[in-house]
Amino acid sequence: MATFTGFGGDTLGFLERLASNNNRDWFGEHKGEYEALVLEPALDFITAMGPVLANISDCFDAIPKRQGGSLMRVYRDTRFSKDKTPYKTNIGIQFRHQAGKDVHAPGYYLHIDPDQVFLGVGMWRPDGPSLANIRQAIDESPETWKKATGARGLRKRFEFQGESLKRPPRGYPQDHPLLEDLKRKDFIAVTSLTREEVADPALPRTLVKILKPTSAYMAFLCTAVGQPF
Repeated sequence: MATFTGFGGDTLGFLERLASNNNRDWFGEHKGEYEALVLEPALDFITAMGPVLANISDCFDAIPKRQGGSLMRVYRDTRFSKDKTPYKTNIGIQFRHQAGKDVHAPGYYLHIDPDQVFLGVGMWRPDGPSLANIRQAIDESPETWKKATGARGLRKRFEFQGESLKRPPRGYPQDHPLLEDLKRKDFIAVTSLTREEVADPALPRTLVKILKPTSAYMAFLCTAVGQPF
């Protein structure tokens, strides 16, 4: 595996061309470019993230594999979608908790496409039991939750996003002081990155600096679902 040199203009340029030619014939003709400009830099980045990610926690994996690792597949699942284009036009990388089996587990996520680049932390659409456990933890440890979500570095850079229920979840009153948090179906916080940041070979170290202030938040979620941080 080569040294990570950044996700430069050639990488984003290929993704732009893929968006304009999202079909199997074009991708087949340009698969060598995909591997050189997208796949290889992504795997190099994941390799470089492994050692620095350990500065935050030893519980999250950086797995530089073409399939089944931290890099999400370029092929779209079109079975239940009206959009039948076969390929994703972004790079998606998740550093998932070792106990997690899929993208719904606690993790860190990097998204790169020509229109937006962002970094996400937390749990996207946790399963029913996990969601119930998070809500219970918020209800039983409100001060710990408020401290975790109110950490200066987290609030300064990240924005909480995701879907929420319209009504209180079952078992919680309408006047609960943390009702808006309890109504969440996603527990994710997101921050934007610049093209310059992702093109820089120092990106892994930059991300660790950005992610460290989210540690109390991630630790709360992990503990709530019975996992170490």
